[in-house]
Amino acid sequence: MTRYAAFLGSINVGGNRLKMDALVAVLTEAGFVNVATVVASGNVLFDHGEAADAALEAEIARIVKDAFGIDTFAAVRTGEEIRSAIEDNPFVGGSEEKFVHTLFLEGEPTQAQFDALVADHRGRGAEKLALGPRCLYIDFADGVADSKLTNAFMEKRLGRRGTARNVRSLARILTKMART
Repeated sequence: MTRYAAFLGSINVGGNRLKMDALVAVLTEAGFVNVATVVASGNVLFDHGEAADAALEAEIARIVKDAFGIDTFAAVRTGEEIRSAIEDNPFVGGSEEKFVHTLFLEGEPTQAQFDALVADHRGRGAEKLALGPRCLYIDFADGVADSKLTNAFMEKRLGRRGTARNVRSLARILTKMART
């Protein structure tokens, strides 16, 4: 079995309240092994025999929808992919860790979609963007709260959903993956 992290979108924001112990119980009942959560924002660690692909992501999203009525998606990544999301992020070290994010995406955007996002964002804020594998690297230079670079803005241009985590959170998740 392989150790994975699932990053669930829209959990414990916008009215989608979900207790992490209930999420652990439902996923364990569905056959996921060694399930744990990190922070109460939809970060789930688990062991599973299947490859981290769209079918596994869809299965987790279906379980959450069926059990809790929350329409979400799950970006499932291995420890190595999370390590790469930190190490390959070109903005790490340039801004505060809380401002540097990886937006995990539901699939791979095209270069044309990314270019359209960058063009549409030009002049809207100081954020910087870089394309990664099934992710975007973002430097929210002036902070996340007042940014006009919202998930809805990015998702519309990329044609896929995403959920972001800052590098501090990713480092914590990676550490916990190694211990559990």
